[in-house]
Amino acid sequence: MPAFRAAVCQMAVDENKGANLACAREMLREAAGSGCRLAVLPEMFNCPYDHAFFAAFAEEYPQGETTSFLSTAARDTGMTVVGGSIPEKDGERLYNTCYVYGPDGRLLGRHRKLHLFDVELEGMTFRESDTFSPGTETGVFDTPVGRLGVAVCFDVRFPEFLLTQTLMGAEIIVVPAAFNTVTGPAHWELLLRARAVDNQVWVLAASPARRERDRYVSHGHSLVVDPWGRVVADAGTGETVLTVTIDPALTRDIRARLPVLNARRPGLYRLA
Repeated sequence: MPAFRAAVCQMAVDENKGANLACAREMLREAAGSGCRLAVLPEMFNCPYDHAFFAAFAEEYPQGETTSFLSTAARDTGMTVVGGSIPEKDGERLYNTCYVYGPDGRLLGRHRKLHLFDVELEGMTFRESDTFSPGTETGVFDTPVGRLGVAVCFDVRFPEFLLTQTLMGAEIIVVPAAFNTVTGPAHWELLLRARAVDNQVWVLAASPARRERDRYVSHGHSLVVDPWGRVVADAGTGETVLTVTIDPALTRDIRARLPVLNARRPGLYRLA
């Protein structure tokens, strides 16, 4: 796979779903206009990250407005589109779900967030499990730009999970996320760089833009990290489309020169 352009869309998320989809559409068009073949949207890009909105904004697949939008946007722009995440309704359950569409508008995969954000931090308490159920699958998909792993926000804190994705062939891991202004400054860049180094993969992490008036304030700072752990691009806190060149040859070169994955001794590791 030759090098290609990719975009991370850091958009502000409003209480109006239609406005959110319109914003995402313009950002995806901008990415395509910059020659990108892959674009990533943030966690809950169509819905405020707030329990008060999750059920009301939830959609069933394949009838949902947002998944129809993603399919059309991918086809119209000719890109592989990682649709951040949305609240998905399946029977009586809700999931925090990422849909991935190919440039022909076809669904390539769906990842339901595995690890739910249940925390009690200084200044904030949040329990995703009050609303969402956890997914059960590993979220690795073949796409025209290579094999992608998807980790939604809190998923990135679990190195065994991302290692599993890497061992399943992922060379790029995308992280739609909504870290907040407590965990973000402390752990966001640290975790993304660590996972890139651990697995010698490209990491593309998409956050909503920061809006101080929101009850849940996102950290922003969407990042692209290369397989050596270098931050290639940082979006800051405002709305922007971050574009970078992804070179899969760098992954192969680093893995050949520093063969960490080949040196593993899993028979000695004791994982519960």
